[in-house]
Amino acid sequence: MNQKKLGFGLMRLPLTDPADTTKIDYEQVKQMADRYLEAGFHYFDTAAPYHNFGNSEIAFRECVAKRHPRDSYTLTDKLSFFIVQKAEELEGFFAGQLERCGVEYFDYYLLHAMNKERLKLAEQIGAFDFVQKKKAEGKIRHVGFSFHDKAQVLEEILTRHPEMEYVQLQLNYVDWESSDVQSRLCYEAAVRHGKQVLVMEPVKGGLLVNIPEEARAVLQQAAPKASLASWAIRFAASLPNVAMVLSGMSSPEQMEDNLATMRDFQPLTEEEEQIIQKVTGIILSKETIACTGCRYCVDGCPQKIAIPDYFKLMNDIAKFGDPQVQRSKMNYNHFTDRLGMGKASACIQCGQCESHCPQHLPIIESLKDVAKTLEA
Repeated sequence: MNQKKLGFGLMRLPLTDPADTTKIDYEQVKQMADRYLEAGFHYFDTAAPYHNFGNSEIAFRECVAKRHPRDSYTLTDKLSFFIVQKAEELEGFFAGQLERCGVEYFDYYLLHAMNKERLKLAEQIGAFDFVQKKKAEGKIRHVGFSFHDKAQVLEEILTRHPEMEYVQLQLNYVDWESSDVQSRLCYEAAVRHGKQVLVMEPVKGGLLVNIPEEARAVLQQAAPKASLASWAIRFAASLPNVAMVLSGMSSPEQMEDNLATMRDFQPLTEEEEQIIQKVTGIILSKETIACTGCRYCVDGCPQKIAIPDYFKLMNDIAKFGDPQVQRSKMNYNHFTDRLGMGKASACIQCGQCESHCPQHLPIIESLKDVAKTLEA
């Protein structure tokens, strides 16, 4: 893979109507894509669900594929299992992706958002064999998967499917030691299996430019001219087995900042790594609920309330402020509406959770705060 490690993620493209993610601003995307290619970068990443079904892929066709020679860029697309769930759907879905992107082959093709459940589905419908077949036909150059689960599951996938060449991981400095995301453990699993890593969410969906003022001051004192995003991008790109760092660039300004960081990339120094550790400590110290995620409180809850998950959403708001509120609400609705977990307001104050909590947390009172914040 080319040594320039900045990838252009096509999932947060500029819009002509901020309220409608399907209204992509093609003229601005054209300018950004041209600037990106002119600067010597080449890696574009899309998927069918981005910007609602197919719109990101079509934007790539109109803004890049129709306007630049095929050998000037590389393109990644993904097999999305929340769309494809039957073996007979594989061929049509893949053919549609090629057509929407305006290409005859994909340089990289990933099984999308793999976890324990999707591993089972992918094997049942023959997805691993399918991508190998397309590779043999010349429709795919390299195969891999993006991943959202614990490191133990990643070990299982890589052990069962050594033919996978790349792993795309959520990796950033705040999630590096996270017990939930397990960025470091997942990265180390990929390294043990000899796989190159593609990085998603290096700026944690933009949250690492909205860090607490105390943390911001540490970074600005260390490098007054460096953007907050540049620290996050460099952290991910400095890891030896990282082949590409994706940035979901939404504006020409973000593009210019990332190009300035990665055009003449300099890995973090030992001193800068210590600064990042200090900043991470400040951010994590803002958590307001000292939940360890042991889940003892969940067992036997008569209302099926996902207590640790809701507390994590509240802690995310405490760490990243107002920009996180809407995201936490969206994730809360996923737990309650899609997964069928009980709402915080459904708590009957039986006290069973508090009697099981090793940290002796005031769970009942904290759930009132969850309801007030996330159900508003």
